[in-house]
Amino acid sequence: ASQRAQPFESWLADIAAALAALRQTHERVVLIGLSSGATLALAATLRQPALVDGLVLMSLPLFTDGWATPRHRFLLPLALYTPLGRLWRYRERPPYGVKDERVRQWVARQLRERRLSAAGAAVLEVGHLRENHRLTRHVKRHIGQAVCSPVLALHALEDEVASPANLDWLQRRLHCASLRRVLLEDCYHMISIDTQRQRVARETVEFVNAIAARPVDAKGARAA
Repeated sequence: ASQRAQPFESWLADIAAALAALRQTHERVVLIGLSSGATLALAATLRQPALVDGLVLMSLPLFTDGWATPRHRFLLPLALYTPLGRLWRYRERPPYGVKDERVRQWVARQLRERRLSAAGAAVLEVGHLRENHRLTRHVKRHIGQAVCSPVLALHALEDEVASPANLDWLQRRLHCASLRRVLLEDCYHMISIDTQRQRVARETVEFVNAIAARPVDAKGARAA
């Protein structure tokens, strides 16, 4: 049997507890998320901005408007919020968010053998999708209600799930110390394992190192 989805509020509560614990032992905390994980990291930062020194958003999908998104996506709420959803499952399919053919074959093999891969699970239950949809709506409602630390946003120009227009929307509404946008060529949604994975890693490390190099005051608070 599949594991029942917990409310997205409990996801945020778990992150808040982890942030509080990390602040006890670390001077800097940076949240990094990919795809729905980016939405979750953004939501956690909006809730407790003082606990997050930097935020890395990879392939942020606030709007699923990529080139491979089905035309009938406007019907998704029917599946998520009505009894019809009991009859529906989302099944991962090619290109699995990956443009690199060799990596795509590796992901396909993992999904066949284990039903779980570096690109995600083979099947997503409607309960998990519903909570992710609620999380996304929550972020959209609260996007302008806090001032965040620096943000690095990495996104594929050819993202088949969420177009780079997501970053345009974010930049217009998010209040943050700085926002660096990096648009990547020749890759799809799963940028951390696709053709530009080395650049993704390099940009992320450079961003985190810059956060780490900022001075702190005697109480451990980050300097402006």
